[in-house]
Amino acid sequence: MPAPTLAVAPVAAARSEFTGGRGYLAACTVGLPSRATREAIIADLDTAAAGRPDLLAATAAVERSRSHFARLVGVDAGRIAIGSQASPAVALVAASLPTGAEVLLADGDFSSVMLPFVHAGRSLRVRTAPLASLADEVTPSTALVAFSVVQSATGEVADVDAILSAAARHGARTLCDATQAVGWLPVEASRFDAVVCHAYKWLCAPRGVSFVSLSDRLARDIPPLFAGWYAGEDPWSSCYGTDVGLADDASRFDVSPAWQAFVGAEPALGLFASLDRTAVHQHTTGLAADFRARRGLAPSPRESAIVTWADPEGRDLATLAAAGIVASGRAGRARVAFHVFNDDEDVELAVRALARRPG
Repeated sequence: MPAPTLAVAPVAAARSEFTGGRGYLAACTVGLPSRATREAIIADLDTAAAGRPDLLAATAAVERSRSHFARLVGVDAGRIAIGSQASPAVALVAASLPTGAEVLLADGDFSSVMLPFVHAGRSLRVRTAPLASLADEVTPSTALVAFSVVQSATGEVADVDAILSAAARHGARTLCDATQAVGWLPVEASRFDAVVCHAYKWLCAPRGVSFVSLSDRLARDIPPLFAGWYAGEDPWSSCYGTDVGLADDASRFDVSPAWQAFVGAEPALGLFASLDRTAVHQHTTGLAADFRARRGLAPSPRESAIVTWADPEGRDLATLAAAGIVASGRAGRARVAFHVFNDDEDVELAVRALARRPG
């Protein structure tokens, strides 16, 4: 059943939770810790340093984090498995495919989405196509379409409706990496067979916290390759031996959680789960659209919170850095991202800095 609908908070409530957002335009690289995340990690360290590490409290933080993410992507928590990185979750999906199955990927997608299929070790047939024409490339031979809903290098947003429609028409399953999306772009996980997300970017969690949402039909085919004690029906009684009953839901694919990372992630995920997703999308993409317009850049076919442009020698990136603005560069392009802790002043700072750069 879907996650319950709860009261939502305005974007301003999120902005007040961050102290270092001014001039930080790199949420697409790594998110900033909220006040609550910083306090939670420090408190956990202090407790452990005093000789009182609380693993039960850490476990509770893991399970609350699972529930927060489920709410963010609109599914029941029983469909969510936890992890520490995106690529192992993709590898599990790759392991569900029969030898020789065709996997369709987007050209130039992030390596964590592509390499688990390329190196699956069972002779999968991997084919790539430009993201813009990915839907047109789905055929009756395609077993799985895997793509990032927002491209890391360019900020391009996939035409999800077209891809899902083509996949359904040809009987293909779908996997999307939503690492560059969840936190600013509404993602409905129930529309996909798998949604993979590392939470250290737009969800502002510590690195080492990831999730995968799985459809029932895909979960039935996935072998629990990474099963350990936390994949058990009752993890605390699954610590020894081979006679361990795995969980009946997606938590059978859990890996042992990085305690401190989840302790810090839980308040951040709770914050984003409490926000109005439409308002966050409008805020972030509105700032990005303003930056595009003021820089004379072409509008994005589908609104994105990430703006990139050609910067092969890194001059624009260096100019932003010299002005005290944190941005990033990927694949010969400069890249800025606008999140809940940014506002119109950040757009102004970046535009003015770039306008001062000699041509």
